[in-house]
Amino acid sequence: MKLFTKKISPYAILVSVLILFRAFLNYAIPLMDKTEARYAEIARIMAETNNWTTLQIDYGVPFWAKPPLSTWFSAISFKVFGVNEFATRFPYLLLSIFIILLIGKYSKRKGLDFLIPGIILLTIPEFLIHSGVVSTDTALAFCVTLVMISFWEALNNKQNNIWKYLFFVGLGLGLLAKGPIIIILTAPPIFVWVVLSKEFKALWKSIPWVVGILITAIIAIPWYYLAELKTPGFIDYFIVGEHFKRFLDSSWKGDLYGFPKSQPLGMIWVFLILFAIPWIQILAIKLWKNKSVVFKNKWLLYLILWLLWTPLFFTVSKSLIHPYIMPIMVPIALLITHYWGEIKHKKRIIGVGLVFPILALLLYISMAFTNKMEFYMNSDKYFIEKHINDSLPIYHWQNKSYSGQFYSKGKIKALENNLKLEEQLSSKKPFLIIISHKKIKNIDKKSMNLLEKIDTNYKKSIYKFNK
Repeated sequence: MKLFTKKISPYAILVSVLILFRAFLNYAIPLMDKTEARYAEIARIMAETNNWTTLQIDYGVPFWAKPPLSTWFSAISFKVFGVNEFATRFPYLLLSIFIILLIGKYSKRKGLDFLIPGIILLTIPEFLIHSGVVSTDTALAFCVTLVMISFWEALNNKQNNIWKYLFFVGLGLGLLAKGPIIIILTAPPIFVWVVLSKEFKALWKSIPWVVGILITAIIAIPWYYLAELKTPGFIDYFIVGEHFKRFLDSSWKGDLYGFPKSQPLGMIWVFLILFAIPWIQILAIKLWKNKSVVFKNKWLLYLILWLLWTPLFFTVSKSLIHPYIMPIMVPIALLITHYWGEIKHKKRIIGVGLVFPILALLLYISMAFTNKMEFYMNSDKYFIEKHINDSLPIYHWQNKSYSGQFYSKGKIKALENNLKLEEQLSSKKPFLIIISHKKIKNIDKKSMNLLEKIDTNYKKSIYKFNK
């Protein structure tokens, strides 16, 4: 007697392999400076201090640039799995899986395999990358997906009332994930769709606005109130600075944590073409061929508006990075799923999509087996693990790195200038110091001659002072 009468779908096998591959990299790759290690360190401090209200970029130093949802996820993961790379990245892998599960039903409704949208997503470089990167973008993408899917279902799935409330849950979580941008990225495409589809009556009848707004407020407002109460000035910096001044001015001088990310106008479209390959190109061809009828289908119109709004919004901004396209990976997958039966050479296209993870795996294997991992990774992990011990203090020249903070569990300090370095040298006590190759010129030669290089990588070296 056969134990299993139903064959495992090849899509299920491929999705499982890609998820396991991403999980392996989450475990094997060190946390990178600056962004990923920064968010991991903020979460580590939160888990250590049990301060779940104020995000801290260093002990006692508040971090005002982002709300807490992603940090909460990583900090909780630390509590469960301990402080390590896999734990801090695990919530983002889970969120990616939840997104795949959330949209699979649209494939089933067309009589297709549930995991076809998942295959598409996991063979988009941007989505696969952020299934294991510590940042706020995956959480925002999940919240945008929840809002947009819930709105559609609230209007079109009368048998299940939960969606009309999940719409507001998504908004509340989005406010905790990345702030008011959740409204900026979802309200305009929804509004335009309602106007073009003439769904005003359904909008008011299907969505419980009063109760829903209360749900959103209950989820989001308490943290904003407590954050401002504990560190006055947060609201002004985060709402006005991060959402308006950063968007309008790539050289915004008030940025406390980052650095200017000036891009040419319209660069968001280049990011979309490069990081959503190969599916965005396939989709563009299908939409062009069906341009005469595509806007007559309300579902397609909804997905197209969802897809186009984010890059249109960021077209006029110079201050942006490629993860800003993360919230529109889902409409790409759903639009491709809609045209799945018409797409030729599917296996070949999936094969092209698999080139990125295969190259990533080959690169990892090459670096691991040639002992190049330690040299080329932009992280202080290997310096810390190989050379730190309880008897020797460790420093960073001029500015601490976030990976140094994370892997030393907050023990690493900064020697900001030559006076501080000379004071440390004059104490005649041995210590370690990590120095960036670019900043070594800022050290007095007399002090430099007292330091012995004990290890190096492509960006930094670690030195030891012996009395």
